[in-house]
Amino acid sequence: MELGKQQDPNIAHEIPDEWFTPKNKDERAAEAVVRPSLSYWKDAWRRLLKNKLAMAGSLFLVLLAIMAIIGPMISPHGVSQGNLVNQNLPPSSEYWFGTDELGRDIFARTWYGARISLFVGIVAALIDFIIGVIYGGVSGYKGGRTDNLMMRFIEVLYGLPYLLVVILISVVMGPGLFTIIFALSVTGWVGMARIVRGQVLQLKNHEFVLASKTFGTKTPRIIRKNLLPNTMGPIIVQMTLTVPSAIFAEAFLSFLGLGIQPPLASWGSMANDGLSSILSGHWWRLFFPALFISLTMFSFNVLGDGLRDALDPRLRG
Repeated sequence: MELGKQQDPNIAHEIPDEWFTPKNKDERAAEAVVRPSLSYWKDAWRRLLKNKLAMAGSLFLVLLAIMAIIGPMISPHGVSQGNLVNQNLPPSSEYWFGTDELGRDIFARTWYGARISLFVGIVAALIDFIIGVIYGGVSGYKGGRTDNLMMRFIEVLYGLPYLLVVILISVVMGPGLFTIIFALSVTGWVGMARIVRGQVLQLKNHEFVLASKTFGTKTPRIIRKNLLPNTMGPIIVQMTLTVPSAIFAEAFLSFLGLGIQPPLASWGSMANDGLSSILSGHWWRLFFPALFISLTMFSFNVLGDGLRDALDPRLRG
């Protein structure tokens, strides 16, 4: 029987003769070796998915964002609704996280505080992104005297104690949500600008940038179309690290009484109220806000570390 006509009794169809030709053997061997290459972002996403700690942190942040939206609504008690009869009650089926000294539900106030903390962190990170990218991109691309002058100004701001500046601005302007965001943004963009400048200095002499210059492309378009897309990896990592820093700064200011004021709730103000009652045995008043501050900062940090490893082109494989 011919080789191409051999038939296995367990297979219902014949094997074609062309399957055994040398040409198809070579093609199949080549297909087994060659695989379609992944793009930079797909490969980064694939490696991020393998980082279990980073994915656990991102999952917690997603759940935190969901609970910040629906948490105060699913609570049977209002955020500012108090009853002195129910003051300082421990966690129970009625008050899931217990109550404070005014009989307010800590569960509802914890998730309302998550709204404040996430809002401050995300807005501060976006402002740092806008100012830092523009300032660092222009400084790195222009170079020369312009770069020197702009970097001297950054060094002056970088030398100022971050929290001291934030505290002074909060004292001068008065406590409040807008004051916190403004104070965090005054010097918070400096780190982003330094990172963007360093990336732009590495890229501005590459062929694709020089080609754009040759065709007469204007500087803003070169920065926007050629340079920034190639610096998004470090920028994204920096933003994920900026958010927890802003959240901690807001909690610290609220803890000192310079942040969110009553009747609004934030994790820092709740921790400040709970600290005085810890010796009285009312541990839950400090435990829950401190727990979520710690978990949120930990989740953002491990996610930032995971993104840094995933977006590092030297680790592509």
